[in-house]
Amino acid sequence: MPNNKRKNQGNKNKGITMKPSNEKDTPIQDYEDDDIEEMQEADLKKLIRTLRSSQNQILELQKSLMDKIENLSRENEILRRNQNETKQLVQQETGIVTEVKNSIDQMKNTIESLTNRMGEAEERISDLEDREQERIQSDQRKEEEIRNLKHIVGNLQDTIKKSNIWVLGVPEGMEREKGLEGLFSEILAENFPGLEKDREILVQEAHRTPNKHDQKRSSPRHVVIKLSTVKHKEKILKCAREKRQITLRGSTIRLTADFSSETLQARREWRDIAQVLREKNCQPRILYPAKLSFVNEGEIKTFHSKQKLKEFVATRPVLQKMLKDVLHTETQKHGHQYERR
Repeated sequence: MPNNKRKNQGNKNKGITMKPSNEKDTPIQDYEDDDIEEMQEADLKKLIRTLRSSQNQILELQKSLMDKIENLSRENEILRRNQNETKQLVQQETGIVTEVKNSIDQMKNTIESLTNRMGEAEERISDLEDREQERIQSDQRKEEEIRNLKHIVGNLQDTIKKSNIWVLGVPEGMEREKGLEGLFSEILAENFPGLEKDREILVQEAHRTPNKHDQKRSSPRHVVIKLSTVKHKEKILKCAREKRQITLRGSTIRLTADFSSETLQARREWRDIAQVLREKNCQPRILYPAKLSFVNEGEIKTFHSKQKLKEFVATRPVLQKMLKDVLHTETQKHGHQYERR
C-alpha cells in the first residue's frame, strides 16, 4: 500500500503541470523529475525551504548590494562634487597665488625703483655734502685770508701810525687861533717845559679824526699829531705817564698812542688784567703794539697772548690766585663769543 500510495503520488506529481512564471528560474528546475519522485516528501519540503531560504538570502544580498551600490553612487556624487569644489578652490587659490605673485613682482619692481632712486639721492646728497665741505673749507680759507689781510693791514696802519700821538679832550674850535700844531706846542710847554725847548721834536702833520659814527656826538673829536720820529713819540708818552695828569689851559686832556682798530681791541683786552695787577702793585704796562708787561717776583714778564699768560700763571700759585677771577671771566666771555659764531 505504501508503494501504491507512493506511486499514486508519483503519478499525481507527474500529472502536475508547471505553470510558467515570470520569476527567475530557481534551482528547483535543475533536478530531474525521476529524482524528485524518489525523494521523500519531507526531504522535498526541506529542500524547498532551503532553496527558498537561499533565494531570500540572495534577494537580501541583492538588496544589500543595491543599497551599497546606491551608497557608493551617492558617495561618488559627493566625491565628484567635492572634487569640483576642490577644483574651484584650487583655481581660486591659483588665481590668488597669481595675483600675489603679480603683487610681489610689482613690489619688487617698486622696491628696485625706490632703491635706484635712493641710490641716486644718496649720490646727490654725497655730492652736496662734498660741495658743502668744499664750501666750508673755502670759507675757512677765505676767513683765514681775511684775518691775515686784516693783520697785515693792521700792521701797516700801526707802522704808519707808529709815530702818531692822540690828544683826547681838546674842545672843538680851540685850534682856530693857533692851529693844531700850535696847540700841541702849548701842551708841551704847559706840561713838559723841557720837551718844548727840544728843537728835534717836529710835528709833521696834525688833524682831527673824522666823525664817522655819530655826527651829533657831544665829545670833541680826537686830535692826531704825527711826529717825525717814534723816539720822540715814546719820549712824550713816557713823560705823560710819569706826570699822569695832563692839562691844556687848565682843562684835563689825555695823550695816547695812535693804533689800528685791531691793535686797540687787543690792547683793551688786557685792561681788566692790568687793573688787577696794578692793584697788587705789579707795575703792569701795555707795550706796543699789544703786549702785557708786569713785575713778578722781581722779574719783568712780557706776554703776547692770554694763552701764554695762562700757562705762566698755572706755574705761579700766588699769581694764579690773584688772577683767578679775571681769567675765568675772560674764558667765559670768549666761550659766549664762540657760541654766537
